[in-house]
Amino acid sequence: MKRSDIYPLPEYFDRYINQCDDVEIAVAIQMSIDEVNDFPLEKWKALGNRVYAPGKWTVKDILQHLIDTERIFMYRVLAFARGENQSMPSFSEDEYATAAAAVNREVESLVEELKAVHLSLKALYDSFTPAMLDKIGKGFKGEYSVASLGFMLPGHQRWHLKVLEEKYYPLLGEETH
Repeated sequence: MKRSDIYPLPEYFDRYINQCDDVEIAVAIQMSIDEVNDFPLEKWKALGNRVYAPGKWTVKDILQHLIDTERIFMYRVLAFARGENQSMPSFSEDEYATAAAAVNREVESLVEELKAVHLSLKALYDSFTPAMLDKIGKGFKGEYSVASLGFMLPGHQRWHLKVLEEKYYPLLGEETH
């Protein structure tokens, strides 16, 4: 199933889904794994704990957020694919970020964990039948299909990579762009 086959796009998550290329789900997930291999670690380490505005997350916080979000949504995907009818609860991304204390971790450790989570996501999606991909679940932001979340998660990573590029990299000065 390609991204363009997702109709209607789930409200709110459409901003992430639209970050993906119009490819099959497995390809979109593999692209997110490949992106991890190309992360600019030296640039991220140079940023350290800098943020572009008060109250914003550090690079480490963003990486931890990607990990946490993917794990939470992997549970939802599994539950929906197995026919769960209960509505999934929301989570406070800011509370999770604070509780995770990513500042105490190394960038490389976070990147390796993110890659492991992506590989697990890929294995999960590789196990689904077309009927499982079509299953719909209820979340705090409405209903969405298993297939739509297969694009949402890689798109969510791209969303945050764009934020880093647009808002954080300028903090390093012109010579590092």
